[in-house]
This record gives sequence, structure tokens and C-alpha cells, in this order.
Amino acid sequence: MSQETLPATSSGRPRVAALDVLRGFALCGILLANVKPIAYMGGTAPAAPGGGPSLLGLLVDQRFFPIFSLLFGVGFSLLLESASRQSPRPRVLLLRRLLVLAAIGLAHMFLLWRGDILTIYAVVGLVVLLPSTWLPRWAVAGLAAVLIATPLLLGSNGIPLVPGLFLLGSALTRYGVVDRMEHAVRGPAVLFVLFAAGAVPAVWLQIGAEGSAGFNLWFSLAGLLTAGVYVCGLLLLLRTPLRPVLQKVFAPLGRMALTNYLTATVLVLLATFVLGGSPDEWSSGTVVLIAAAVLVPQWLVSTLWLRRFRQGPLEWLWRWATWARRPALHRTP
Repeated sequence: MSQETLPATSSGRPRVAALDVLRGFALCGILLANVKPIAYMGGTAPAAPGGGPSLLGLLVDQRFFPIFSLLFGVGFSLLLESASRQSPRPRVLLLRRLLVLAAIGLAHMFLLWRGDILTIYAVVGLVVLLPSTWLPRWAVAGLAAVLIATPLLLGSNGIPLVPGLFLLGSALTRYGVVDRMEHAVRGPAVLFVLFAAGAVPAVWLQIGAEGSAGFNLWFSLAGLLTAGVYVCGLLLLLRTPLRPVLQKVFAPLGRMALTNYLTATVLVLLATFVLGGSPDEWSSGTVVLIAAAVLVPQWLVSTLWLRRFRQGPLEWLWRWATWARRPALHRTP
């Protein structure tokens, strides 16, 4: 299915299928990384880490949140473009959108899981993304490079990288990279090779630095480079006969990412209650099975829901609050 035949977004912009696939793929990885942290919030204290990183950890930990953060910046700038065509005050819409996201995140944090990322995304969006809309794109790109490089040099990982990744996603959108990504091959192929060439030694150094002062640097760098491998690899696979399969598997999850992210917490906590015991006793296989037990029904519900409706339920409510008018939910026959 080409980009031209895809349904439009709720703002009327043609959907970029690759973004839905990438978002769904990232959602799966984030859930794998979050299964144990969510389970700990059920009342079981985590044991002290030890024994070195597992294979699952090397493939997942800090590898998917950079993708999701990048896509948040992309989505923010795409919405700004759409809002600028439909509203005389587009930044007011973006402000409302971020404030509503903060409210959703705070509810998620205090009611379900203290590890919620949505509140952080909302705050960083208010402090970094929204002001950046007044900057020229070259300044946004330069600031993104600085805000990504600085935490790495300081040996930080995780949250400190979010502002730079947001701005990188925004810059890619403003430079037209996102609009070209559906048909690009050479760029993703070159970047895939470069990211892979950097990721392999970075992961090796991460393993060797376990427990040392330099661990955070290699952990964070390996995560960013591996995320780059995943993104470019998926973009290349979308240019092959596997495209329909990838769209069918990941796009429904990605189009309902907010709904699925929040309901995953409930489902993991339910699985923790059913399984009992300590999450420290769960093997990597158990974690994968729990994630699958969450993702499979989410995929089924998302697929069936999107056949009748334009957006997921929480996505629809978020859009309603953003635009301050009730959007259409049902698909037109």
C-alpha cells in the first residue's frame, strides 16, 4: 500500500505509514523494557542487580525510548504544520495538547505506575519543544546536537537525552526528511551501516564497563546507536515485500500508541497479581511471554477498533481537548 492510498490523519494530512510502523515497533520494545519495572510497582522491591546484562537487556534496555522520543518530536512538528493551516493561533493548540498530556501522565503516575514517561514528555515539550517553534530549523538542529552530545559526555543516559531527541525529530520534520522517508533507500542504507558499525563496539564496551564509572557513557551510546540500527533497518524492510506484513503487525499498535501504552500498565499489573512471586524470579522468556500476552490482545483490539473508528479512544479524547471541539470518531462508509 503506498502512502497516497493510506487514510488521512485526523488533521487531514496523509498518513506516513512508516511513522505508524516505527511507533508500533517502539511500543513493543518499550513494553519489554518496562514489564519488570511495572511489576515492581505492584509491591515487590527489586533485588540488587548483578550477573551482567542479559541478551534481552542488550537488545531492549535504552534501545527503544530514543525511537519513541524522536517520534514525539516528529509528531509535534507535524501537528504544528497542520495547526498552522487551520488555526490563527497554532501554538495555543500545542500548549493545550501538552498540558492535557501532563494531566494524563500525572494520573497514570499516581494511580498506576511511578515510572510514567508522559509527564516528562509533556514538561520537556513545554520547556523545549514549544519555544523551539520560534527558532529557525538550523538552530533547532544545532541545539539538538548539543543536547544529545552533552549528556553523553557527562555520562548520563535516559531522561537527559529526551530534549535533544525531541529537537532532532522536529528538525528532521522541518527539513523534509520525514516526508521523504517512505521512498528513501540510499540514506537509510548508509545510516544503517554507520549505526551498526558504531553499535557493535559500543555494546561490547557496555558489557565490559559493567559496574565501572564509564558504564553510563557506553550504555547510553550503545542505546542510541542500536536505536538507529532499528529505525534504519525497519525503513529498509518497508521497501521490501515485507512491507504489508510490517504494516499489519505494527501500524495498528502505533496508531493507538497512547491507549496501548496506558492499558499495558494495567495488564502487566494484572499479570503480576496472577503470577505472584517476585519479578526477580522471572526469566527473560517469562518477560517476553508477559509482553506477548499484553501485545496480542492489544493488536487485536486496535485492528478491530480502527476498522470502525478514525482514532483510538484516548487519542480521540486527546485530540478533542487539543482542538477544543469534538472531532469525528466513526469512519465514513
